[in-house]
Formats: sequence, C-alpha cells, structure tokens
Amino acid sequence: MIHYIFSTSEKCDSFIFFKMGKFHFVALFIVSFVFMFLTLFNGEILVMAAGTSDGSESWGYVEVRPKAHMFWWYYKSPYRTKDPNNPWPIILWLQGGPGASGVGTGNFEEVGPLDSFLKPRNSTWLTKADLLFVDNPVGTGYSFVEDEELLVKTDEEAATDLTTLLIEIFNRNETLQKSPLYIVAESYGGKYAVTLGLSALKAIQDKKLKLILGGIALGDSWISPEDFVVSWAPLLKYVSRIDDNGLAEANSLVDKIKQQIAAGKWKAATDTWGDLEGVISTNTNSVDFYNFLLDSGMDPVSMIATELVRQTPRKRYSRYLDSLRTSPGENGDLGLLMNGAIRKKLGIIPDNVEWGGQSGLVFTYLEGDFMKPRINEVDELLNKGVNVTIYNGQLDVICATKGTEAWVEKLKWEGLKTFLSIDRIPLYCGDGKITKGFTKSYRNLHFYWILEAGHFVPVDQPCIALDMVGSITRSSISTR
Repeated sequence: MIHYIFSTSEKCDSFIFFKMGKFHFVALFIVSFVFMFLTLFNGEILVMAAGTSDGSESWGYVEVRPKAHMFWWYYKSPYRTKDPNNPWPIILWLQGGPGASGVGTGNFEEVGPLDSFLKPRNSTWLTKADLLFVDNPVGTGYSFVEDEELLVKTDEEAATDLTTLLIEIFNRNETLQKSPLYIVAESYGGKYAVTLGLSALKAIQDKKLKLILGGIALGDSWISPEDFVVSWAPLLKYVSRIDDNGLAEANSLVDKIKQQIAAGKWKAATDTWGDLEGVISTNTNSVDFYNFLLDSGMDPVSMIATELVRQTPRKRYSRYLDSLRTSPGENGDLGLLMNGAIRKKLGIIPDNVEWGGQSGLVFTYLEGDFMKPRINEVDELLNKGVNVTIYNGQLDVICATKGTEAWVEKLKWEGLKTFLSIDRIPLYCGDGKITKGFTKSYRNLHFYWILEAGHFVPVDQPCIALDMVGSITRSSISTR
C-alpha cells in the first residue's frame, strides 16, 4: 500500500492526502503534523512531497524501507522543450562520500540553479536538462533512518533503495516517463551509479519501473579503489609533490592494501587506505587530495584540514564532510544554509532531523564495501548497450586520471581494443582557442579528459563541463 502527501503550496501549508485511490483534502499548517503522518504508516511505502506553486520545483521523502526515509529534490528546467523526436532529458545527480549530500553539495556547490549564497549560477546544468538531486544513501543530508541498523552496508543495498525511489517518482508521472534519465555521478557516487543502473534495468525489464535509461556518466569516480591507491604516489612523485622516501613508504602500504583486497579483507583495506592517506599527507606537506596543485584547505569545496592527517580515517572523513558545508565568504556556509533558509523553504523536514546529522554513520556502515571494485558492473552495462561516459579532472589525486585509465583497460567489453586505439579529439569552450580537454568515443563508451580541473569538474571547469553534459544528453538512447 502506498500513501501520498502532496503540496503545491510554496509555503507547504496545505497538502492533499492520497490513500487507496481516494482523495482526502487535509489542511495542515504545522509541519510537525505532516511528520506525524509519515511515522503513522510504518511498514508501508510512504511518499511525502511538496513543491512550488508554478510546478518548477518539487521535493519530498520516500520511505524506501520501513523507517528508512530518502529525500529528493526535482527541478524542472525553464528551457524544457516538447519535441517527441528529441525528448527533454533528466539528470539524476549522485554525490559521493559515502555520506555527502547531493541535495546540498551537488545542488548548491556544483550544478544547481543557485549557489550557496543563493545567487544564480550561470553554469547550471538546468540549461541542458531537468535536475533530480537525491540524498543517497539513507542517512545522508536530509535523508534519515529511525534506527541506525537500517543504514546500508553495500552498494547493492543503496541501489535497491534508489530503485524504489525512482519507481515512486516516475511510475506516477507520465511526463517524466517520456524523458530519458541520465545518471551522473561524482566520486563514490560512481559506485552507486553503476549498481543503480543494473538494478533499474532489471526493474524496467520486470515492468516494475516506467523509465527510459539514457545513460550513465562517471565523474572522477571511485570505481576501482586498488587502481587509484596504486596511482597516488607515482603521480605525486611525477609532479614533484613527494620524494623517493615518501614514495617508498606509500608503496609499502599500497602493497599491503593489494594483499588485503586479494584476501577479501575489505574493512582492513579501508583502514590501511586511511593510513596511506596519512602517509601521503605527511610526505607532501598536506597535498589536497582533490587538486594536487593545492594544499589541504585551499580548495573551497574540499577544505580538508591539515591537522587531520594523523587522525583515524573515520574522523578525517567526518571532518571532510563538515568541510563540504563551507564556502568562503560571509554568508556562504552550506550547513547554515541547509539547516536554515533551505529547511524553512522545504517545510517538510522533520523537527528532529538535521541536514548531515547521520552522514558520518553512512561511511562507517559502508566500510566493508568501500574498497570493493565495480569494474564488472561497468562491463555489464556496456554489454547491455547502455551509454557509459567517463570523465576525469587532470589535477585530481584521490580518483586520479592515471587510476581511471588503469581500470578502463581492465574492461572485458568487446569494443575496448578499438576504443583504446582511437585518437583523442581536443575540446574548446565556446569560441575559445585554448584547449580545455580531450575526448574520444567508440560505440557506447565515451571518455573526457578535463584539463585544469580537480576532483570537482563542474566547479573547476564549469563551461566545458556544461558542454560535455550537453553532448552526453544528446547521445542516442540505446536502452529502454
């Protein structure tokens, strides 16, 4: 049984309650009353949604499992067209972490219509597609669980929850069903994207999900942790950021990680990964893992504090999530924004839920999956004909291009040999003459090398990122 609460009021002061096909109007003026309905239907899927009066935005919760509530926020593009021969696309943005908020970071720091100062973003991806942001997995951002044990422990569990969310959003909206969905992921979000892609395809095949899957884009994505940690020290040595002593110390831990991965000791590998980050930080005078030209704390999006290098990986990561909430300037603090003005606008966030309040726990519960590769899932998607785009920032360390190229070369996809033999094409932004990147494609595999960009490509190179997204969403839809 599915229950709905829907609002077209920007102030969220009236809701329509749908139950078993019958319409009951319920005037609610206190948000806590809404949450009372949310908790009333334990054991049944509950959808609670609200939106602006003009229909340009909608948002809400889906109870993806009993007592596990996932938050989403949808933006309808003002540029949306109604061409049946060229349907307007939708981008589902999946943030990384695990535990970073797509509704917060991806939206207000990277590609949404407003920045964290609530100023219009000229490079918003809304010019190319509708945008759907999700706080995934449950426990991230505004999403929450009523019992800590309900946090996901594997990427597959996260994919199942996301599939449930998509079913509830798309199956009852014929307009959305006509639009191809492109799953665009950043960092650890890439692992969510490929597992979701396969889960969604199965749900489509089983006629449980009414959706057109247009493709998947993996931005600086943590697809093969082993290949990335192997790349760190040699890359930093090449750019003069680490010396031979640091290289040797780092490579010793890399060997240990490889042994742990081979033995299936995934949590131990995650712990050693944390030790390796500490060694790298110490021997590079705190290089920023998201842009090797910077020191920790210089990148306005990452801002990893230097003093954390000798802390446990869990504490260091929790501090990283905190740092993602902050932008330089007087009023740009993302945490204050999300727990202040945005929370007030949304109007349906439960009183006892703080944005990001459970994010650290999300990472803790996924420690056993953190170092597992998802190369096989990429192979499976390619073999099923799904358009897969990979893009990487030149200056990234944590998901370095060298590591990305290494895992791509491990694909068993039949078109790989031809793909690798093709020459790259230079990319420019607009009428500019300066090279901004390179790309090449073969069949349904596409790769973009983005110059002068770190881990957060849309932030560092917004113009070329926007052009790239336009190309991705215009690509042929090969899977239905």
